[in-house]
Amino acid sequence: MNLKRFKVAKQASVLGILGNLFLFIIKMIVALLSSSQAMIADAMNSASDILSSIMTYIGNKVASVEADEDHNLGHGKAEYIYSMLISITMIILGGKILIDSFLSLIKPSQLDFSIWLIVVCLVTIVVKLCLYLYTNKLGKKYNNLLLEANSKDHRNDCVITLFNLLSALFYLWGIKFFDGVVGIGISLWIVYTGFSIFKSSYDVLMDKTFSFETKDKVMKIIEKYDEIKKINHFNATPVGYLYQVSFSIFVDGNMSTFESHKIANDLEREIEKKVPEIYLTVIHVNPYEEKDNEK
Repeated sequence: MNLKRFKVAKQASVLGILGNLFLFIIKMIVALLSSSQAMIADAMNSASDILSSIMTYIGNKVASVEADEDHNLGHGKAEYIYSMLISITMIILGGKILIDSFLSLIKPSQLDFSIWLIVVCLVTIVVKLCLYLYTNKLGKKYNNLLLEANSKDHRNDCVITLFNLLSALFYLWGIKFFDGVVGIGISLWIVYTGFSIFKSSYDVLMDKTFSFETKDKVMKIIEKYDEIKKINHFNATPVGYLYQVSFSIFVDGNMSTFESHKIANDLEREIEKKVPEIYLTVIHVNPYEEKDNEK
């Protein structure tokens, strides 16, 4: 188990909780004082981010539990269960903001412009950009979907708040309808991101195999073994953030048991060493006959 992976995910989730809590408080205060629909939407987005960071923390904690008698392959899929919960929360929240923003276009409320609208937007962009760069780096380095989902959230927030800033400036210049338009844009972005994370989580929970690129890496390693005449029953199953691979190889039937199994053992070790997406390789050895080539 990669303990470092779970440790950095825990640190990132705690930073996310603290950062988003700070942003939610200042956004909601300014939103209530100014009656800005765009800022209210942005504040609710931060509330969603707090929940996402909490779920990241819990999901990471559950996923870090080692394998036991009841869970032979560990608890790694907890990452994807909690990522799916995050996505559902985002979709529901985005739908609520979409309705409120649409109603604000039909019956616009009076926005009380304040310089604090500008200040909060600038502070949010800086904080979210820092969180994005931090979590995106860790998410890619440790192949952690929870962190990648959080990093996308932070990135989206930078863009969302930039439009929120434009909304406040447009209102100052007399363009009042843009506040509701930005609220609608923010809600649609949240819903889109939610569906994107949902699909990624769903694919793993439904045991979708790994990419063609990863399979190609494995096949190229197998091709180096001249003794292997044929392979079949190739399967790749996700277990947490890594994969378990199994397949059968066919070798000369006159080869001794020791020799044939040494080939399988060497191949297993090489695959696990050279393909970081794979943590376990299981190879079954069969004797090769000419008729096997016809199958």
